[in-house]
Amino acid sequence: MFDNVAERYDLTNDVLSLGQDRRWRKEVAKAVDARPAQKILDLAAGTATSSLPFAQTGAYVVPCDFSLGMLQVGKRKHTWLPFTAGDATKLPFKDDTFDAVTISFGLRNVQDFDAALREMYRVTRPGGRVVICEFSHPTWAPFRTVYTEYLMRALPPVARSVSSNPDAYVYLAESIRAWPDQPALAERLRKAGWSKVAWRNLTGGVVALHRGFKQD
Repeated sequence: MFDNVAERYDLTNDVLSLGQDRRWRKEVAKAVDARPAQKILDLAAGTATSSLPFAQTGAYVVPCDFSLGMLQVGKRKHTWLPFTAGDATKLPFKDDTFDAVTISFGLRNVQDFDAALREMYRVTRPGGRVVICEFSHPTWAPFRTVYTEYLMRALPPVARSVSSNPDAYVYLAESIRAWPDQPALAERLRKAGWSKVAWRNLTGGVVALHRGFKQD
């Protein structure tokens, strides 16, 4: 499915989020707080649009994705980045490798995301951090109702006009609606071993940033 949307993926996201995805990426970059020479794993990196802010800090960033189609499109655009094919539930990296692991709008697409949270923990060095940016549940009830209507009614026809595979965005809407809310995801992070777990809402809870640390 993601192979089929790779060519116009970034454009479609920009349109469907009304440009908010750019702001969300900036907030992820702040939360990750990449530094020169740090090793950053960007999971579900797709075409590596999410990886560029980390590379610009002087960090060594590894864009990793399950979709070969996404990686191929990304490699054409950003030839210098070390694109890596990988399954989030069985990551091809040694224990305690990365200073930070981050995933934006991808955890929801992992079949066993609890296994992915444990794998992220395994490959993060002691003292390192995880940052997850994912669609979540708006906190204001009236807005939540409007948002759900947008997802199920407006998103598929908009996707048909801009995406190379609109059916993928019907799946997107359904997966967002079924995703755990902010406290539930925080609890899953704790169960995977992460400590000091916290979250903050962006765009009224349409998106949430979760963060955790691996104890020294």
